[in-house]
Amino acid sequence: MMSKKRILVVEDDPDIADLIKLQLLDLDCEVDISHDGLEGLDLFKTHQYALVILDIMLPKMDGLDICKAIRATQSSVPIMMLTAKSTELDRVLGLELGADDYLTKPFSVMELVARVKALFRRSEFLRIELERAGTSSDNHDEQNDSHIIVGEIDINLRSRTVHIQGEPISLTAKEFDLLTFFAQNPGQVFTRTQLLDKIWGYGHDGYEHTVNSHINRLRAKVENNPAKPDYILTAWGVGYKFIEDL
Repeated sequence: MMSKKRILVVEDDPDIADLIKLQLLDLDCEVDISHDGLEGLDLFKTHQYALVILDIMLPKMDGLDICKAIRATQSSVPIMMLTAKSTELDRVLGLELGADDYLTKPFSVMELVARVKALFRRSEFLRIELERAGTSSDNHDEQNDSHIIVGEIDINLRSRTVHIQGEPISLTAKEFDLLTFFAQNPGQVFTRTQLLDKIWGYGHDGYEHTVNSHINRLRAKVENNPAKPDYILTAWGVGYKFIEDL
């Protein structure tokens, strides 16, 4: 019998926290709620969670600092940010620090549930891919066990780390997922909508800018010259693709 997914909700508004909990219980999840940042981070450190839902504006420690602290532990647990602000800056900061998704208040419970399901699907997909990488070394000409090596880039699927010319590169969870997905599908062109579906788990119109911002940041980290990329190429008028042969 599979254990229930356990979710941490850090939200200082009791009404919103209770509403989120009700929806998650309907998904057959266990839910822990904290109303301040420090307590929320302590809960994360003492339990194993399948998802963390973070409000940005919290007492004692804000959601962005919690997100940063979680990623500093090398945890790949999905993080969804909640914000009462609608500015692009809040969303970009959350994504830069390693959040996987965000919702702007007020949000519909249907959208919340859809996003949570999408994050669960993505986590399951990554788990299956990791298991395949651990049992087969024949999926890529230069792949050795759990590594994908393309040019100067070495992707370790088990530790979720990336090295370029032997030097470690700091990537957010979604940047790692995006790079890995590209490297596993060299030469194949993907639209922004397809990448949203594969990496984020949803393909809603209006979120294509999320792909663009992640591509730009990923290029800045892995390309010698981001303006003239060697690995992540633009397919003009269509989307993006990973280099097939170096």
